[in-house]
Amino acid sequence: MKKVYIETYGCQMNVNDTEVVFAILAEAGYVRTDRMDDADIIMANTCSVRDNAEQRIWGRLEQFNLQKRRRKVIIGILGCMAERLKNALTDSGKVDVVAGPDSYRKLPELLKGAEEGIPGIAVSLSRDETYADIIPVRTDSNGVSAFISIMRGCNNVCSYCVVPFTRGAERSRDFRSIVREACDCHERGYREVTLLGQNVDSYNFEGTTFAQLLAMVAEVSPGLRVRFSTSNPQDISDEVIYTMAAYPNICHHIHLPVQSGSNRILEKMRRRYTREWYLDRVSKIRSVMPDCAITTDVIAGFCSETGEDHEDTLNLFRKVKFDAAYMFYYSERPGTLAARKYPDDVDLQTKTRRLEEIIALQNSLSLDSNRRDVGKTFEVLVEGPSKKGNDQLCGRTGTNKMCVWNDRSHKAGDLVKVKVTDCTQATLICEPA
Repeated sequence: MKKVYIETYGCQMNVNDTEVVFAILAEAGYVRTDRMDDADIIMANTCSVRDNAEQRIWGRLEQFNLQKRRRKVIIGILGCMAERLKNALTDSGKVDVVAGPDSYRKLPELLKGAEEGIPGIAVSLSRDETYADIIPVRTDSNGVSAFISIMRGCNNVCSYCVVPFTRGAERSRDFRSIVREACDCHERGYREVTLLGQNVDSYNFEGTTFAQLLAMVAEVSPGLRVRFSTSNPQDISDEVIYTMAAYPNICHHIHLPVQSGSNRILEKMRRRYTREWYLDRVSKIRSVMPDCAITTDVIAGFCSETGEDHEDTLNLFRKVKFDAAYMFYYSERPGTLAARKYPDDVDLQTKTRRLEEIIALQNSLSLDSNRRDVGKTFEVLVEGPSKKGNDQLCGRTGTNKMCVWNDRSHKAGDLVKVKVTDCTQATLICEPA
């Protein structure tokens, strides 16, 4: 049986897609391996959101081809980079198989052709593929948390974003298959599921909304924690917020990407909301769930961003007091509206300085957020030993904060009550409650 090794880069959706690929290949007689040196097939599931993500893959291809020089092995590129750079990848002579996010069912056929010396490429985007009938081969070695894709693609076409071109139009998966998968996860002993989509709040299948789907999954079992990602500020509804508050097993954490605090830049990004709308949504979330953690994404140095626009972003961070953030400077992506229409006119030095200012502010806000939790008691889902060793466990609160504490009596998957005694900006330091 041929052994398959896959490296996964980018978002949680890519992690879930890799699990789908392993399931498809298992049906065709392939076996998963975690060791590249043992593999007959080496593939990378890739991300194209930023240029450095793609550059990293080009670097990995060099390493993959070192294996190819020593022995017979097939090299494949999957995912968003495969969709975006299909011709460059095949022309490089370093890749045998290229498959986009909607073409994974064709992989057994492509691999068979590659074994016979015929390079394979499949990158057609679909309007209906959701892989709803496939139960992923879970890659979480602890068997604690599982990802469930509820929709694919995106219709927003933000001016800076390549996702609509690499993942296609938005389509929602049958809610019945999602609930069945959540039930399967629970029966297999998973204690937490995360519902995934580029924009989960626009989920709609035969009139079933995301809030209704969220309730259905929460009702699978009160012992199954439920998370979701990602929300779009323009679409998150009061119904979703009230549903989160109504079910104790829906985690109180919302990732709500803002991207900029400047209305002028938001309009240029085609984000379809204003800072005032965003702040209103934050206010609504906190009025219904005062303990809800809110995290975000932000881009520094977008096209034509001025010092005043940047100050608007810093000011919004101070107002919201995010618990955490993913922060990047703008990276022009070929083919997007911004690349076609707007000059990338903020120099790298300015982008870097503005990003560093946002990071410094957020580090302070994260530390303040964690300090407010000192003295509180939380129920934490154990993920496994901490990086410091087997005598210390780690796990996350419902608000998605990482906790560490000394404990030799529990294991991954247990729910443990801990009391926060100290903190860093990234971690709550605890003791058993």
